[in-house]
Amino acid sequence: MTDYAKNPNQNNPLGSAPLIPLIARFAIPSVISMLVGAAYNITDQIFIGHVVGMLGNAATNVAFPTVTLTTGISMLFGLGTAANFSINQGAGRIDEARKYIHTGLTGVAIAGLLIGLMVFIFRSPIVVLCGAEAGGNVYPYAVTYLSITAFGLPFQMFAHSSSTIIRADGSPQYSMLCTVSGAILNVFLDWLFMYPMGMGIRGAAIATVISQILSCTLALLYYPRFRAFKLSFKELGIRPSYMLNSMSAGLPNFCNHMLMMVTAIVLNNVLAEYGAMSIYGSDIPLAVSGVAQKTSMIMVSFAVGIAQGCQPIWGFNLGAKQYDRVKGAYWRAFAAAFFVGVVFFAALQLFPRQIISIFGTGDELYFEFAEKYLKIFMMLVFFQNIQPITINYFSATGNHKQGLLVSLSRQGLFLIPLLIILPRFMGINGVLAASPIADAMAFVMSVSMVIVSFKKFKETNNEQQEEKIQEQ
Repeated sequence: MTDYAKNPNQNNPLGSAPLIPLIARFAIPSVISMLVGAAYNITDQIFIGHVVGMLGNAATNVAFPTVTLTTGISMLFGLGTAANFSINQGAGRIDEARKYIHTGLTGVAIAGLLIGLMVFIFRSPIVVLCGAEAGGNVYPYAVTYLSITAFGLPFQMFAHSSSTIIRADGSPQYSMLCTVSGAILNVFLDWLFMYPMGMGIRGAAIATVISQILSCTLALLYYPRFRAFKLSFKELGIRPSYMLNSMSAGLPNFCNHMLMMVTAIVLNNVLAEYGAMSIYGSDIPLAVSGVAQKTSMIMVSFAVGIAQGCQPIWGFNLGAKQYDRVKGAYWRAFAAAFFVGVVFFAALQLFPRQIISIFGTGDELYFEFAEKYLKIFMMLVFFQNIQPITINYFSATGNHKQGLLVSLSRQGLFLIPLLIILPRFMGINGVLAASPIADAMAFVMSVSMVIVSFKKFKETNNEQQEEKIQEQ
């Protein structure tokens, strides 16, 4: 066991280093990992858009909710395990931290196998549920894509969960390497399978699976060199109490992704329904929505990467009772994520046609709706970046109920009801107006809850000072 593991608070940079360089050290590799992770989907979208066309873009959009589902489950295990590992490590409870790691790795491996199998078996009803009309133009492309990518889901889930755990162990660069390597391979294989080999959407799916296997393999190679303590194959297993605690910590992020999945399904269906009543038809809105989701992944990757980079800092300093560092890390993460959102907003408003053109071609109606979608539906995207920061903050500090409520806010409390109600009065324009309204309401709610939690820190700190005075 290393000296670091024996006394995690002694000279540990998580509890003593200046916050801005510390956040940069952990967040930059995390942001890069998230960005190149998004490249799995964005690269597919670009190649499919140019090789297959608009129907290919619509097909990947229909299959995308399954990616959201598996990402959410990965966070349920990965972020929950990492949060409990960091808190117990910060408090010096090394044996407890070890048990959380072994339990979390076992849980995500089992969940990945089950999810991959279920998606493959029910691939046809899944694509219909997600907005493709059975026997329609989009349906065969979506079924083909999902049939193949289902085999990569167990690898994708284990790699995603591991990236969070590896980062919490103090190796953000290796965590980044796992994701970057897979993404680079994915780009090369997309080109190889779709252009020289002419495999179409099937080639894009195969490229994704192979790339996910690489990321998973690199993650597995890290665990024999785990820094905090030695891991043992014999200690793997499901410990119910530890699993429940980890899942409780990861629940807010999981619920947020489940609501994202439900929102994507609802959005696809209302776009198809009300698009069919407009001059755009049902295929154009589905294709545009898919491109817009992939585009927004770039912005969200920054926010989630910053939040995940701060997770060890929040958890460790909470365990060490250094509340000022917890608050300071939150506001610095807030400022960075908000700035990125403003830059992204400006790009969408100024260059919508140029951005949409990256993902392939279409007729004039396609570009007309795409510009409208990017300018209206994504009008307040800079508010969206605050939600992952806040959800991860509450999860990392053990405030699971607050994190769950924030995760439910944008999609569950606001966006889904608005997507159902507004189009009844405004048609497809009501679909576009729903998002900025939900973004504004969720932003106000998130910031208000964080301010309340900081007041509790102040009360706790005052109580601890009074106890010290009485002891003296």
